Amino acid sequence: MTSPVLFIVFNRPETTKQVFESIQIAKPEKLYIAADGPREDRAEEVDLCNEVRQIVEKVDWPCEVRTLYREKNLGCKIGVSSAIEWFFQNENEGIILEDDVMPHTNFYLFCDEMLARYRNDERVIMITGNNLLGANVVSNEYYFSEFYSVWGWATWKRSWNTYDVTIKDWPNKQLISYLKHRFNRKLFQYYYSGFNLIRDNKIDTWDHQWTYNCIFNSGYCIVPRANLIRNIGVYGTHSPGISENHFIDYGEMKVDALVHPERVLVDFDADLVFSQKKINNTSALRIVTTDVLKSIGVFNLLKRIYHGKS
Repeated sequence: MTSPVLFIVFNRPETTKQVFESIQIAKPEKLYIAADGPREDRAEEVDLCNEVRQIVEKVDWPCEVRTLYREKNLGCKIGVSSAIEWFFQNENEGIILEDDVMPHTNFYLFCDEMLARYRNDERVIMITGNNLLGANVVSNEYYFSEFYSVWGWATWKRSWNTYDVTIKDWPNKQLISYLKHRFNRKLFQYYYSGFNLIRDNKIDTWDHQWTYNCIFNSGYCIVPRANLIRNIGVYGTHSPGISENHFIDYGEMKVDALVHPERVLVDFDADLVFSQKKINNTSALRIVTTDVLKSIGVFNLLKRIYHGKS
């Protein structure tokens, strides 16, 4: 692999060790390690954070290593977003892993190829290795999606430069109208409420803002047909316990024989199946008509969804 890797860690030695062992096998030429500091009211975290840092310092292959160790805790929102910002101050593209996402070996090679192939295609905003419907699937294909999983992902500096951790443009009337017409009531309410909580600074997270950014910029997410990521973080800042989405089996992604889509277009069928099986029992997606898109003034969405052009 050739892509640089950002590894974001905190206070979980057991999961950190497993993910780091995966990175050791991949042997990236550049490794960025960002570690948040212990929380003031959690005395036990001092030792845990130190143990985590000792684990990730065992780089035993030729590698340029850069570290960003926080002495004080910044929290999920600022800690993670500032780590990614630091990463892209130094790199134009790369892979991002947190301490609870365990990649398949082929994940790194898949990201390598996708980062290079779509480097200059601004329609594509990110790459994920996570496919909750791809367990035990054997495939050499991938598709473009309007769902954005950061359980093992990669992106470009050009995409991250559009990110705003405060989502200061929310509420946006055009985006609200699009969400109403694109998603069912349940998913619309999830997005709408979540974005409001972010705007009001009531959630300490960074990833809802990334989803907002992807939707706002009508970006596409590359998804492998075969799952390349297992989430092993049963307990953490935002993980109260095990769910059906933890410890999903890998698939087999034939990276050396990839078949590329003929056009850069969202696979609505794949997104529809995902929305039915993993979001709720009914479809979370609605078909957006050309008139609706025109009426809300989202010309780029109209072009991208219906014509596949930039």
